[in-house]
Amino acid sequence: QVQLVESGGGLMQPGGSLRLSCAASGSIGSMYIMGWYRQAPRNERELVATITSGGRTDYGDSVMGRFTISRDNAKGTMYLQMNNLKPEDTAVYYCYWRKFATSTTSWGQGIQVTVSS
Repeated sequence: QVQLVESGGGLMQPGGSLRLSCAASGSIGSMYIMGWYRQAPRNERELVATITSGGRTDYGDSVMGRFTISRDNAKGTMYLQMNNLKPEDTAVYYCYWRKFATSTTSWGQGIQVTVSS
């Protein structure tokens, strides 16, 4: 079982930056995908960004060019650098992990990001 804990959310003005962290513990394995989803009130959960164990990254269209996903294997932590934040980025952000071989999935508890002046 993999446990995920997000941190780094909060309130930011439009145009500002935030960095989210996702600390992973447990048996992460060697073949997996991790990433971030977000969900705003009355909206469906939306893909933000993913990164595979091989380092391949992918981004949702709405954050392309503004957000960067990365990970520090030594620390067991994944990051989401969010630049040029917009009010429409306001949502609860969830960290997730999925094992390729079995599709076993874990989710973090979610963290609020609010972009407002």
